Amino acid sequence: MPRDPQVDLIFSHFTPRYVATGVDPNDLECLKARIDRWDDWCRIWSDEAARHERFGEEAAQAGRRVTASESFLRAAIYFHYGKHLFADRADEYRAAHDAMLRCYRAAAPGMTPPAQHLTFPFEGARLHAWLRRPEAAAPLPVAVILPGLDACKEELHAWADAFLARGLATLTLDGPGQGESAFALPVRTDWGRVIGAVIDGLKQRTDVDAGRVGVVGQSLGAFYAPLAASQEPRIKACIANCGPYDWGRVLPQMPRVSQEVFRVRSHAATIEQGHAIAKAMTLAGAAQRIRCPLLVVFGGGDRLIPPAEGERLAREASGPSEFVLYPEGNHVCFNISYKFRPLTADWMAETLFGK
Repeated sequence: MPRDPQVDLIFSHFTPRYVATGVDPNDLECLKARIDRWDDWCRIWSDEAARHERFGEEAAQAGRRVTASESFLRAAIYFHYGKHLFADRADEYRAAHDAMLRCYRAAAPGMTPPAQHLTFPFEGARLHAWLRRPEAAAPLPVAVILPGLDACKEELHAWADAFLARGLATLTLDGPGQGESAFALPVRTDWGRVIGAVIDGLKQRTDVDAGRVGVVGQSLGAFYAPLAASQEPRIKACIANCGPYDWGRVLPQMPRVSQEVFRVRSHAATIEQGHAIAKAMTLAGAAQRIRCPLLVVFGGGDRLIPPAEGERLAREASGPSEFVLYPEGNHVCFNISYKFRPLTADWMAETLFGK
């Protein structure tokens, strides 16, 4: 029986992403060989994730803390990719989501540096985040890192490592319509209030400097980041990696499964209603209000969001802006993570530390 074309489509779009964020290339080849039907996607990824979770449990029982943390982290990433495009299948999605959180929580104490789960009150609900902080005596600037439509804060682990290595604290955040926060809070456009609530929460801490906060986003998170920077003056720097300028124009061109994820994330009843919500998601009139330093990164080979979206954002921002195009880069430049991660982390560290 020929393989479901949906499976081929997703692997063709996201294989570099899977490898760049922690999927073992050999495991990935096995997954490609095993998954013939889209209906089996979440189950087979979850089976592979459970195998790594067992490795972690065995290592923990033997007192091998580092090995256990590494295995639990890998399991969390695999569980995430089992559910990342399965939002319309609530039962399977929730089971994989809960397993992902269980594994990441198990990995957190053994990470270098460790991860601490934080929540921030927001409109009767909670925003969920992971804070990691290098050891330092002084309060550290913070890079708040936002995932895309089908991503979550746990997937941002490897990118956060680049900022941590340069002395920044990182807060990987699930905002409204994202990951752990999406169950209570749908997609919205007042992201200045979202990041404002996070900054208010960080002000209560003595180990981070809430006066030096930068916001970083990938894909749809790279729409939310500049939108937040246009609305919240306390944001000191902004990075947008392969994000839309006009989501209402981009969304209908994306794979149907991604449109369905947005429908669920926006709490819309139909894809058409989701499209109507997306039409209000534009940086027109907002980009001009961005006055903090802005870095826009794009891949010339992005098949999901046209680079012209990023060019327009950089051109219209009122503050200092830079547009970096990697001709060989794909969506989020996952195929050249060795380029975009150092660039973004160096830029943010230099901006927030004032070097």
